[in-house]
Amino acid sequence: MTDSEYSRLLSGLPLPAMLVRNDERVVDCNRLCTGLLGEGIVGRHPAIAVRAPAVLEAIAAAGPDRQPREARMSLRRDGQEQVFQVTVSGQGAGLVLCVFKDISAEEMAGAMRRDFVANVSHELRTPLTALMGFIETLKHAARDDPKARDMFLGIMEAEAGRMNRLVRDLLQLSRVEAEERVRPREAVELRGLLEGVISSLRGVAERTGDRVELTGAAVTVPGDADQLTQVFTNLVENALKYGAAGQVVRVSLSAEETVRGPAVRVEVADEGEGIDPVHLPRLTERFYRVDTHRSREMGGTGLGLAIVKHIVSRHRGWLRIESEKGRGSRFQVVLPLG
Repeated sequence: MTDSEYSRLLSGLPLPAMLVRNDERVVDCNRLCTGLLGEGIVGRHPAIAVRAPAVLEAIAAAGPDRQPREARMSLRRDGQEQVFQVTVSGQGAGLVLCVFKDISAEEMAGAMRRDFVANVSHELRTPLTALMGFIETLKHAARDDPKARDMFLGIMEAEAGRMNRLVRDLLQLSRVEAEERVRPREAVELRGLLEGVISSLRGVAERTGDRVELTGAAVTVPGDADQLTQVFTNLVENALKYGAAGQVVRVSLSAEETVRGPAVRVEVADEGEGIDPVHLPRLTERFYRVDTHRSREMGGTGLGLAIVKHIVSRHRGWLRIESEKGRGSRFQVVLPLG
């Protein structure tokens, strides 16, 4: 093939690609490659554009056997790191073809999976270790000590309950993620749903000495009643548990105009100590906790807000979190009306 024929071939490729001649200069590249590596690389040494030793070694090693070689390359663009898999193959006549495939999403997904498995393992290991230790003690040292036996059994029950909640939330998160692309269409009357949520949490409010106030008119949205109940149960329960004792938790419905059309905003506001703004962007991450010890004491699994985020996303809405230290927190769920 002539250089012009290779040029036409490059222009038809859906990925960034460039040709390098064995005299170590870039012969040609397509527009995608120019956008990736910059203008003015044609006719120059590939090291000017590709600052990845592994890729340059693969180019130098490419021979006429056309056997492809692969190397990785990282670039930082617009403040984000991108990872590319570069396939290098000899094309004969001293030409080497380099094709760049962006694998950043795959790398991120792999990292998220590894982090998820590590977090689940950590969350399960603690109660399992406690259970095994108490079982061993009950079999031997505390076998004939009724007082110690009752205390250990109470702790074991709490740890088993913690594992049960974690497994429950993991299954719920899996189901929500599987359904996220399917928008629910059931008509849900929000004020009645919120009244039911508040009623179900009356016992929690009484234990903390709190009061929950609901304001706003009845409004109907397309949605999944069970999932929306889960969203607002989580938000109101968090406000009761982590807010100040004797506070008023305010739940309000109000109209909102968005770029997508009319919507309803449901806000849950507490009078607690607030959250440092540094934590706000990460609150919906799986297993992220502002105060790990306190969250576990309260029975939290670290998955509640992650589930809330996915449910709200399934309803084509969005979640806003506003908080200041010493001034409480406000969680807002905006749901489209149509």
